[in-house]
Amino acid sequence: MAIHNIHDAKSNLSRLLEQAAAGEVVVIAKAGKPIAKLVAYDAPEPREAKRIGFMLDLVVPEDFDELDNEVTTLFEGKV
Repeated sequence: MAIHNIHDAKSNLSRLLEQAAAGEVVVIAKAGKPIAKLVAYDAPEPREAKRIGFMLDLVVPEDFDELDNEVTTLFEGKV
């Protein structure tokens, strides 16, 4: 872990960023007292949009909306 004062950090920001990207922890101090820590940012890789759901290959039959006589009879109570 490297400790750098603010003036040094301002002068060598590019180098310190490269060190952080390489996995090093860089501490920035003011008057010898640590005030900030510079570490690599681990952002997730962008990925393709994924369809949400578990029935991705579901096919709706053509007669889906047609009423079934047996079901209609059960709902209407006619025997």
